[in-house]
Amino acid sequence: MKYIFHLSIFSLLFLACKGEASQQVQTESNPEQNPPNIIVIVADDAGYADFGFMGCKDLETPNIDNLANNGTIFTDAHVTASVCAPSRAGLLTGKYQQRFGFEANGTGYGGSGDIGLSDDVVTMADVFKAHKYKTIALGKWHLGGTETDHPNERGFDEFYGFIGGGRSYFPIKNPSYEHMLQQNGKQVVFDGYLTDVLGDRSVAFVEENKNQPFFMYLAYNAVHTPLEAKESDLEKYKDAPRQYLAAMTWSLDENIGKLLKKLEQSGILDNTLIFFMSDNGGAHNNQSSNGILKGWKGNEFEGGHRVPFIVSWPSKIKGNQTFNGLASSLDIFTTSLAAAGIKKDGTLELDGVNLLPYLTHEKTGNPHD
Repeated sequence: MKYIFHLSIFSLLFLACKGEASQQVQTESNPEQNPPNIIVIVADDAGYADFGFMGCKDLETPNIDNLANNGTIFTDAHVTASVCAPSRAGLLTGKYQQRFGFEANGTGYGGSGDIGLSDDVVTMADVFKAHKYKTIALGKWHLGGTETDHPNERGFDEFYGFIGGGRSYFPIKNPSYEHMLQQNGKQVVFDGYLTDVLGDRSVAFVEENKNQPFFMYLAYNAVHTPLEAKESDLEKYKDAPRQYLAAMTWSLDENIGKLLKKLEQSGILDNTLIFFMSDNGGAHNNQSSNGILKGWKGNEFEGGHRVPFIVSWPSKIKGNQTFNGLASSLDIFTTSLAAAGIKKDGTLELDGVNLLPYLTHEKTGNPHD
């Protein structure tokens, strides 16, 4: 088996042969007449085998399974790190995070506990905003706590979430800047359960922007610790062997379902390219399961970096497909640019590949051969 996503080998080989990107967004536009909306949904510390579409029997995920049925399931998809922050850095920049020194959680400086994105690195949001997309980041950021690291400085018109790497799912009295729910830097006081709050804002954003193209980065903190769930969901799963994880996963699925329903009601689901994945493998401390894979979050065995992955675009990609070729979270940026008809020039170096030809059967084989 090819372990090309092991950081000790794969990343270093590619770092040796490609240059750094420029902060200036240099792209050429050959836009689609009806450019697609782009949504990237990230679950946190979810296990490879913890969704119905991946064969799970004790956790219920009907809405995510429906997304999978209407799209393509990738069985051999990998992220670029086995922990949260560097994995997210790779995803949003489309390049190996080692290129800009973001190699681990808890390195560098800042209240969020990580080094943050280099000021000269380009994000997906930078590019899509430059091409007249409305951009939003929802949920967990974990990509730096300094002013220049704030999502509003990294291409996002709106940030509705929290800066740090984790927090309670319920309201916190006098939260720190790292842990407070905020909207563009201003604290949001909320009641209820955070997964619901983020889901509601995702639905509201669609309503506000359904008549223009948008890019949504929806990064739930579910199912990361702490293990906290609504009483009604705990009661629903009172006899489940993994009660808390089942309840938290159910809430995650419900809120993704709300978003999908809103897209359908707004008449834009067919022209929305949706990616769903976990930021790394399942963790050993949240009851998650990586199935047949060895290892878990935080190590370089496959259980740390091989993740559940769905791509759906009903108007362009046939549903009910399974793709067994090697894929990477880095491919999300490159694939999204291709879908929107945005052509990058030589100053924007990306490490991913365009998956669309493989999903439309214009190409066969392994995207990363």
